[in-house]
Amino acid sequence: MAESERPTESTSAATLAGPVPERPSASARQRVNEIDLLRFIAALAVVFFHYAFRGYAGGDRTLMPYPLLEPIAKYGFKGVELFFMISGFVILMTAANGDLRKFVASRIARLYPAFWACCTLTFVAILLFGGDRFSASLPQYLVNMTMLSGFVGVPSIDGVYWSLFVELQFYALVGAVLMLGRIGQAQIFLALWLLATIVLELFPVGPLRRLLIADYSAYFIAGAACFLIWSRGGSWFRYGMIAICFVLAMRESLGGIAGFERHFNTDMNEIVVAAIIAGYFVVMLLIATRRTGRFGRRRWVTAGALTYPLYLIHQNIGYMAFNIAYPTLNPHLVFWGTLALVLLLSHLVHVQIERRYGGALKRACARVLGALGSGYTRLRTQMFPST
Repeated sequence: MAESERPTESTSAATLAGPVPERPSASARQRVNEIDLLRFIAALAVVFFHYAFRGYAGGDRTLMPYPLLEPIAKYGFKGVELFFMISGFVILMTAANGDLRKFVASRIARLYPAFWACCTLTFVAILLFGGDRFSASLPQYLVNMTMLSGFVGVPSIDGVYWSLFVELQFYALVGAVLMLGRIGQAQIFLALWLLATIVLELFPVGPLRRLLIADYSAYFIAGAACFLIWSRGGSWFRYGMIAICFVLAMRESLGGIAGFERHFNTDMNEIVVAAIIAGYFVVMLLIATRRTGRFGRRRWVTAGALTYPLYLIHQNIGYMAFNIAYPTLNPHLVFWGTLALVLLLSHLVHVQIERRYGGALKRACARVLGALGSGYTRLRTQMFPST
């Protein structure tokens, strides 16, 4: 979803300190098959939102409407919140071993190869086919390649990158906990973050809300609490945190409907929005309590692998494909053909870029971070020798 597409803008321990062990149990290292499927569903929801609703309704992306799916697709913008819940679950799992360098290396290797490829493809497509609706400059592209454009005020090559900036803020918070050596007390961190979110709802302070991602923190916290239940069992406190997050998520989602309706000149059903958010919490709790049945036994690796590149590449390239082919070709052919095209491109990015270079980049980052850590340790020892 583009930054201009945010809904209101353009779209088992039973105690508080119940720790996650420094080294997770074997169960905590298992692959959670259902997460791959959920990722893909969330990505498709966003794709259909853009293709069947936002592109035409926004009036600034494409002239091709798709009324067949529009009444359903307009709710797809809530797919991003599911991504944030999944991220809370997965990132806490990734960080559970307590190693900051491994965490940073894994995040760089996971995010950057596909991002570089998709950002480059989108930039080239804009230069060739952008027309009057899409534009990008070389300096803008180079800043975008750092994945930090949203923090320095440079427009994104593709608006969907806004959610990556939110994710990076979450990674930074988790990284800070790792740096302090406190990931074993993840539950305390989550509780304090949740408390801060509640306070900021009552007494909004803009900079603090942005720092603590208050608009979306309920989803990250709920997902992370689900991981604690999945890996260490349920407790009244963990379920209580999720319940509070549910209330906050409902408040955020229902409170944003009016702005969304005004911006896109449409009507939204509050019951549908509430049901979507409730569905996310129910599904994540089913995963947390290992009650997903055959869905948990099946592997959805291929679907999960396509999710990240699909999310990155679909929007602007898809709109440009619409603008080239419509109205010359039948809109159904254009719509489904474009979807097939971006799925193919996503597969190629995964196979040719992520598989080939992700592992090498992770090892290189681990070596560099290891060397930096060793250098810092030596410097600190020289400056502050023990007595």
